[in-house]
Amino acid sequence: MKVIFLGTPDFGIPALTAIMKYHQVVGCVCQPDKIGSRGKIEFCAVKKFALEHNLPLYQFEKISRDGVDVLKNLSPDIMVTAAYGQILSQEVIDIAPHGIINIHGSLLPELRGASPIQYAVLLGFKTTGITILKTVRKVDAGEIILQKSLDIAPYETNGELFERLSLLGAEAVTEALNLIETGRARYVAQNEELATFTAKITAEQEKIDWSRPSEEIINLVRALNPRPVAWTTYKGKRIKIYTLRLCNKDFDGRYGTVVECGKKSLAVMCGDGRAVNVIELQAENSKKTDIASYLCGRKFQVGDILGE
Repeated sequence: MKVIFLGTPDFGIPALTAIMKYHQVVGCVCQPDKIGSRGKIEFCAVKKFALEHNLPLYQFEKISRDGVDVLKNLSPDIMVTAAYGQILSQEVIDIAPHGIINIHGSLLPELRGASPIQYAVLLGFKTTGITILKTVRKVDAGEIILQKSLDIAPYETNGELFERLSLLGAEAVTEALNLIETGRARYVAQNEELATFTAKITAEQEKIDWSRPSEEIINLVRALNPRPVAWTTYKGKRIKIYTLRLCNKDFDGRYGTVVECGKKSLAVMCGDGRAVNVIELQAENSKKTDIASYLCGRKFQVGDILGE
């Protein structure tokens, strides 16, 4: 089939690679370039891939305003989206005879919206997966073509899960396109009563609240690794926390209190009376490091308070 692929981050790269093996990619669409922190133009992952593989590339400020005629002229049989980042009008949805299918990083109808992978980790899910669904005007509400699930490891980070789901998405979309092309696809309506929703992680969520239960804090840190990264403060300076582990020792103390500090260990009390060990962190104007390296030349004391 002739396929137009719409995506922006690296989540869609395995899927785009797989689609190229079995179908003709007549166009790639991604978000416009952004200006980076140092004032340089940054290309997204899909743009880099398209340029490297000589795929026709399109970047529309507003696809529903600027892209309709361009996409129609490509005469696609179907369009595939994977974290594209723009809302599509009905006119765009209707361009291809087989419509648009989306690669979504959850087992719908759970976790619709912008951040399904992060929220699966944040909420402590044990299982998640990929859904291939028909795109409709309502966000992530279209009929389901197929789903594939996987288990989430106990301390798996958002970045690690993101990578595994991107590979599973490639497998799922390849299977879905084959079903559609051969006329064997079945479309199953979602149960709206079971729908849950996610939003983008806010800046307020990034700060660790040590009064929360230990498991909740660990999940927050996992969900924000590798970005935007959870953080706390110590003596007025911000420290990014990349990895925590539940401490297997019992301590007494107020939440946020350093209850153990050795040459290679730092334990902080949480609101449920359990402590967590800090494993990886990053101080202001420093590089990410393990706790043993961080503690060389730096002194914490039992009784110090984080987060104030």
